[in-house]
Amino acid sequence: MSETPPNTLQYRFDGPEEAPVLILGPSLGTTWHMWDRQVPELVKQWRVFRFDLPGHGGAPAHPAGSVADLATRLLVTLDSLGVRRFGYAGCALGGAIGAELALRHPERLASLALIAASPRFGTADEFRQRGVIVRTNGLGPIARTSPERWFTSGFAAAQPAITEWAVQMVRTTDPGCYIAACESLASFDVRGELGRIGVPTLVLVGSDDQVTGPAEARTLVAGIPDARLAVVPGASHLVPVEQPAAVTDLLVRHFSTAWQPAYDTGGGPVAISAAPAKPVLIAPQPITPVAEIAPPVPQPEAQGRPDQYDAGMKVRREVLGDAHVDRALAQADEFSGDFQDFVTRYAWGEIWNRPGLDRRSRSCVTLTALVAGGHLDELAFHTRAALRNGLTPVEIREVLLQAAVYCGVPAANSAFRVAQQVIREETTPEA
Repeated sequence: MSETPPNTLQYRFDGPEEAPVLILGPSLGTTWHMWDRQVPELVKQWRVFRFDLPGHGGAPAHPAGSVADLATRLLVTLDSLGVRRFGYAGCALGGAIGAELALRHPERLASLALIAASPRFGTADEFRQRGVIVRTNGLGPIARTSPERWFTSGFAAAQPAITEWAVQMVRTTDPGCYIAACESLASFDVRGELGRIGVPTLVLVGSDDQVTGPAEARTLVAGIPDARLAVVPGASHLVPVEQPAAVTDLLVRHFSTAWQPAYDTGGGPVAISAAPAKPVLIAPQPITPVAEIAPPVPQPEAQGRPDQYDAGMKVRREVLGDAHVDRALAQADEFSGDFQDFVTRYAWGEIWNRPGLDRRSRSCVTLTALVAGGHLDELAFHTRAALRNGLTPVEIREVLLQAAVYCGVPAANSAFRVAQQVIREETTPEA
């Protein structure tokens, strides 16, 4: 284990020091122990590096705001250890980190395995809603339902000790770091960039995964030029835990045969020790080593819309949620379309995007103004927005009490009724 500054990750090594490094990245709510069953076999050929996400497994609670931030912290940690080039296998959020590394730092990556992964994990609304649940109720409700998301029902019933271990992993995670990880997944979307992943990639998924299942896996395979698919029967989302032997075998075969050579600054190949090749059950694609890493593809400048429209749409979706914004835009027509543009550009692109107040403060101001104006319909969806922006139900109550003094008791009475219903809907965990 390691002492962990804020810009690095808690880690551990297993295996011989002279072996090539293979990194195993964890899923949201888990620790490096999710890979315990793979390590004994992998260390025969690799020096295995495992890490914990911030606030997971006793790691210091330094929340990371994006997948890119997590990838940067991983690279800073590796740089401090002198690890330049490595293979990488990651599960779910760990897979997102792997995709980020392959896209932004391809010179560091020799080979990649994406497990229970997706180019976009559900919808932003789903993960921000999960953050609201955790902020209000703690991690207890999420922990209790984790086995349903992670394992098949037969496995959960037959392995009560592992099921309880999974619940405790989530329960002992730092809530703030868990919420930040949810925000990271909410904003992660590389669907348009998969073609730029240039390393040999194994996409591995459980046949019964209801979180990121075979459909998401096939999207990855279709988009990544040198990718192959492995579907593990009888496994759900946390497939390395549920089917450890099958996953271990697939990882050994992939990293034994698809370890891409590195190149020195003069263009010549640099030898990387790797295990002897074994027969491959999944038909591999031809691997053509590349001597030069292509620069990122420049993004075309936005046409037709001023900058504040795009910025405003981003903030509007983050605060109000995709579902709400999509409904508003779908209802716009020739008569009301200009108003939707106006709201997006000026309310969200300019005012909500100003640096002078954070979003929590802006939500407080907005709720008070809506109470004063008696705008109860808008108060309902801005109460949802306030929860997403980090206000707790207790803080919303205090805002409405303050508004009662200056806006009037009748107005606050109606506001309490609306806000109470919204808070009940948004913060009640699923049964």
